[in-house]
Amino acid sequence: MTDRRLAIAAWESLFRAQHEVFEEISTDFEGTELSQAEYDVLLTVMRSPDTTARLRTVTANMLISQPSVSRLVERMVSRGLLTKCPDPADGRGTLVTATEEASARFHALAARHGVSIASRMSRLDDEELAQLHRLTAKLRGARANRTE
Repeated sequence: MTDRRLAIAAWESLFRAQHEVFEEISTDFEGTELSQAEYDVLLTVMRSPDTTARLRTVTANMLISQPSVSRLVERMVSRGLLTKCPDPADGRGTLVTATEEASARFHALAARHGVSIASRMSRLDDEELAQLHRLTAKLRGARANRTE
């Protein structure tokens, strides 16, 4: 059986580490043309075939509520970063596609953000990074398998 105190201490350490790293790398978005939330939307869309993703997939990958994602996507459409259309394979679904402008902004920011993440994570060696990835995937359970 899992030691309850150790479980709580590990959880607190994981939570604090995530918060500190997130706070540090969130400065990458200061003074850019994309907010961190917009970047997160584009991350899912850009990784999808033809830079098009189902809105449901975008929502599943975000850490905010479905209504918040919908409002964010609408703002991105109005800013010319995304286009939106009904999903021909599922009339109830919606597809979102990154525009060329969004793609350019995303790639410029992604390069800098990737360097920032790698720098912060360099405190761990490759074996530790692989172990961290396995452990966090295990904690995330079935959800990790759906979103990676």
